[in-house]
Amino acid sequence: MHALSALPAGRFHLNPSMSNYDDPFQEAREKCPIHVGTFQGERVPMILRHKDVREAAKDTTTFSSDAPRRIPIPSEEDVRTVRQYPLEVDPPVHAAYRKIVEPFFLRPKQPEILAKIDGLIDSLLSKALEADTIDVVNDFAIPLQSYALTYLLNVPEKEAELWVSWGLHVFKDGDGKSKGPFMEEYSQQMFEVAAKKPGEDFFSALNQAEFKGRLLTMEEKLGFANIAFAGGRDTIIHTATRIIAHFAENPQDLKWISEDPKRVNLASEEFFRLFIPLTHIGRVCPVKTDVHGFEVPPEGRVSLCWSSANRDPEVFDEPNTTKLDRRPNPHVAFGFGAHLCLGAHHARAIMRGLIRALAEQVSKIEILASMELIEREPDYTRMIGYESLRVRFTKRGS
Repeated sequence: MHALSALPAGRFHLNPSMSNYDDPFQEAREKCPIHVGTFQGERVPMILRHKDVREAAKDTTTFSSDAPRRIPIPSEEDVRTVRQYPLEVDPPVHAAYRKIVEPFFLRPKQPEILAKIDGLIDSLLSKALEADTIDVVNDFAIPLQSYALTYLLNVPEKEAELWVSWGLHVFKDGDGKSKGPFMEEYSQQMFEVAAKKPGEDFFSALNQAEFKGRLLTMEEKLGFANIAFAGGRDTIIHTATRIIAHFAENPQDLKWISEDPKRVNLASEEFFRLFIPLTHIGRVCPVKTDVHGFEVPPEGRVSLCWSSANRDPEVFDEPNTTKLDRRPNPHVAFGFGAHLCLGAHHARAIMRGLIRALAEQVSKIEILASMELIEREPDYTRMIGYESLRVRFTKRGS
């Protein structure tokens, strides 16, 4: 048993006011494989080290995802009513559920879909270059995510007009009021419309899909829709805004990429490693489990701390330094194991297209005003993106 079990919990309390917003787990990770955090009154061991996180992610028997609305930390019982598929089911049924929607999440690998994404980025960037200033969050990143999602789900672009209006937070508005029921109602309407007039879209496909010889239930279909709308929203928005902010603060990096477009892929992976908006995700232990010296009770949760693993110096040389040519780069920004992120191809297509377009078309980015979005928990404080980011773009050659 690890010595942690014999020490007072306060010994490993993280300082919420510490200045290292990007890696608040650095000191704790050096001392111990876990940090015991408190979320919604529950003591949850956060697994911090890269090797341990990957091993836990592969062990779906000990660390289960079969816990509707409890896999995110904090849990989402108050913002949605459905289980998210395939995230909140375990192998082997997980693979069968994943197979149902995988064709849509592989669409960004198709040349015609890549061309649509690149065209969208060019259109948004052209407007940004013509404007005196823009708020990157509302005027660029939210439309980018929303319209790109229509290509993924193969629905008309006009649907994105509503999705843009959902704003930055898909489950809650600025006053903390839940939007989850509204999103579920909208999704149900989309399934009903698709049933009357089937097409080749996401909603029609789910209406026709079978699981174990039967059609999907409405609860299952809503669970797929829920993760399609929520799973990649904040992550794409925040990653895009942080990449733009990085180039504003480090113009030499933008110039370096412009000198050789082949550098885009490695650079994007480094940005995913550094700017991962999802701090961690939960797993549930079906039986009493020792997690590096901390006893998790039956049905108690464990945190796989992706953001900490991505800064582990045992794996990443100078982990807090941006190395856009870092290779190898075994980050876990898209998770690991059976639950590897369905939207990874989509996110990569968007960010690579964004970086390429910025390098080709922009010579300078000035930050005029910003408001950071800080994740504040009792045990840590971490920057995950921006509430607003007002910038001025200068066109290359101007």
